[in-house]
Amino acid sequence: MDLNNFTNDPEAIVEADRAHVWHHLSQHKPYDMGVDPRIIVEGKGMRLWDIKGKEHIDSVSGGVWTVNIGYGRERMGKAIADAVTKMCFFGGSLGTIPGARFSEMLTEKMPGLDRVYYANSGSEANEKAFKMVRQISHKHYGGKKNKILYRERDYHGSTIATMSAGGQDERNAQFGPFTPGFVRVPHCLEYRAQDEYAGDSYGVKAAEAIEEVILREGPDTVGALCLEPITAGGGVIVPPKGYWEKVQEICKKYNILLHIDEVVCGLGRTGTWFGYQHFGIQPDIVTMAKGVASGYAAISCCVTTNEVFDKFKDDTDKLGFFRDISTFGGCTGGPAAAIENMKIIEEEDLLGNSVTVGAHLKAQLEALSEKHAVIGQVRGKGLFAGAELVADRGTKEPVDEKKVMAVVADCMQQGVIIGATNRSLPGYNNTLLFAPPLIATTDDIDAVVDAVDQALTRVLG
Repeated sequence: MDLNNFTNDPEAIVEADRAHVWHHLSQHKPYDMGVDPRIIVEGKGMRLWDIKGKEHIDSVSGGVWTVNIGYGRERMGKAIADAVTKMCFFGGSLGTIPGARFSEMLTEKMPGLDRVYYANSGSEANEKAFKMVRQISHKHYGGKKNKILYRERDYHGSTIATMSAGGQDERNAQFGPFTPGFVRVPHCLEYRAQDEYAGDSYGVKAAEAIEEVILREGPDTVGALCLEPITAGGGVIVPPKGYWEKVQEICKKYNILLHIDEVVCGLGRTGTWFGYQHFGIQPDIVTMAKGVASGYAAISCCVTTNEVFDKFKDDTDKLGFFRDISTFGGCTGGPAAAIENMKIIEEEDLLGNSVTVGAHLKAQLEALSEKHAVIGQVRGKGLFAGAELVADRGTKEPVDEKKVMAVVADCMQQGVIIGATNRSLPGYNNTLLFAPPLIATTDDIDAVVDAVDQALTRVLG
């Protein structure tokens, strides 16, 4: 690889980064002690190259499960360039051609949902949904139906309000106090269920635990229930049979809006356009980001039914419309990239690839668990999987997170990037995470799993 394509002085880039860049989710002290920050300079397909020329297989789609269509797509760059050259931006009170076109394409994939509100990050999309719920409460319920329920282990963003709906206590630590009116409901991970809930009816019981919270708080005070279709960073938790049907029933029973956070699962990650579509439910609000444009441009969407949208149609009330704006929701580059991204997913049948190669990923991880007793459970759907590591399968005692991160580091040393629950759940940062680009082949998966096999052997025996 020719580094001169990027810089004639790579050390200068490393030193500029060391001196001035504040990296996300990173402890910088090692950089003061001579460790170099890692600089990524090129990506192609599933491969990345750092500034020292080392090649990596990326099995986490950009670290945070975003680059669904893979790296190096020239047509994505051209689509963005064409859009921003013609008309780069106008605040979202006016429309643009890419915005109108993508909203139509998107809602065609989401029967029953009709309106697209543009923003630029998943956190922001969820903030918009929360604000919609609160404004509906004031306008239609005298301000009373304002509480928003969220689930233990789920994650909805990094702003103070979205962290108020954050089910990962370690991630939230030291950022409080939080916004009032957010109420936690129990997780639905049967592997970590209390004995009295375990069994064939666990899914229904886990949903009924939500109803218990609603009754405790008062149904007339609860405006929305916000859930990931499959819990992502909290351990890749696929809700058990019966769960979603019961959740839908409960929301209808108590007139509670069902808000599905598809920031991770959306745009093909699990083998359908959206994760909720596996479960036969009809949400009122769906939020998304990450895979919407696969990281080629910043974009997020808060999509609602017309029933929700129409609650803001009242020209007799000067405060009746949704009084919100996202500055960069007015960019044309995001929806232009999203249009091309969706076309690529369709043309290359990446939903189908997510199903078939995802099944291979899960099967390979399960085969690995026969060799390594440290793997307590393999979970996932499509090209989205987790392997929970335990010190003892009988007691399910979690492996110490330092050893989990040592496995991740060993894979990185081999040139394979995997993930893990990280500073999220006190005592339970013990799940390896996999979310490769939807272009992954079975050979790619075999290379990733082989690296994990070697890492587990070296780190845990």
